[in-house]
Amino acid sequence: MAKFVVSYVVLFLFCIFQKSNAASASYNVIKFGAKPDGKTDSTQPFLKAWSAACSSASPSTIYVPKGRYLLKATVFRGPCKNKITVQIDGTLVAPTDYRALGNSGMNLLMQSITFNWANDILISGLTSINSQSMHLVINSCNNVLVRNVRVIAPDQSPNTDGIHVQTSTGVTITGSTLQTGDDCISIGPSTRNMLMSSIKCGPGHGISIGSLGKDFNEGGVENITLTNSIFSGSDNGVRIKSWARPSNGFVRNVVFQNLIMKNVRNPIIVDQNYCPNNQGCPRQSSGVKISQVTYRNIQGTSASPEAVTFDCSPSNPCRGIKLQDIKLTYMNTAATSSCKNIGGTSSGVLMPESLHIETFKDKIE
Repeated sequence: MAKFVVSYVVLFLFCIFQKSNAASASYNVIKFGAKPDGKTDSTQPFLKAWSAACSSASPSTIYVPKGRYLLKATVFRGPCKNKITVQIDGTLVAPTDYRALGNSGMNLLMQSITFNWANDILISGLTSINSQSMHLVINSCNNVLVRNVRVIAPDQSPNTDGIHVQTSTGVTITGSTLQTGDDCISIGPSTRNMLMSSIKCGPGHGISIGSLGKDFNEGGVENITLTNSIFSGSDNGVRIKSWARPSNGFVRNVVFQNLIMKNVRNPIIVDQNYCPNNQGCPRQSSGVKISQVTYRNIQGTSASPEAVTFDCSPSNPCRGIKLQDIKLTYMNTAATSSCKNIGGTSSGVLMPESLHIETFKDKIE
């Protein structure tokens, strides 16, 4: 599929959007009135092309030729009668004044692309630039493949997560470069069976599970794997974060392996005392139960003396943490670690040395 470039806030998909290897019907947005000048509002022509494709009994393609297409807040709704491929050779741009997007659901409108309640999705070759908020959101979806995606935002831009996944099952993200002002990838509640590989993250806040536990009744996160990835100059590497308040949420069966850290401030961190602005959670402890998390073959350099931080919940200590072959240095010397309320095992080369099994087993407080 051709490159898909998104500048600023442009596209919202609340639909059954399915991948297709073959298509027998094609709908060119220009034939529906879209103008590739970057100035004429092409929202309605895009919606008309979608309506035609969605009602087609055979697989179809919506084609966007080269050029710049101005879109306002756009909702493509399903369910549709058959599979749809959206092939974009052009650039989709939002109004320079975000107020033109409307006033309803402002937080949602700040996101560049959202998939809600969609199944069997392939997102390939997309580049998203300078979203006002999250670039790509996958919510309540099943069987999603994201590959060869690039996200770009200033390193100090708040809430510009590269890819956010929540309430979804079977999501794979691979071969992507994510440079943001927030999490490269953030994983929210009720996410299961997720694989991330060959990710380049940085700048940004790393790859985060959480924050979790803001609500008491919250779906857990399980069966998550990140492998063969590189973090460069990010605030965090791999992070698990939960609110310091009661919750029945959980994180379990997570693997972080074959990772390289290049000048990362917190290469490995678990923070279960998240309490922004000290509101709604002071003097409480997290109810999120973290268990069976493996860190294997993680090497590189830390931008701070403390490279490994486990600040687990005193009321629900982290259990079954496994550390194997961790080698993290700070300014050419061994980095340090801090471990609170954890239990588990360690093996192989361990740097910081304080992660060695004899001390690691005794850290539950």
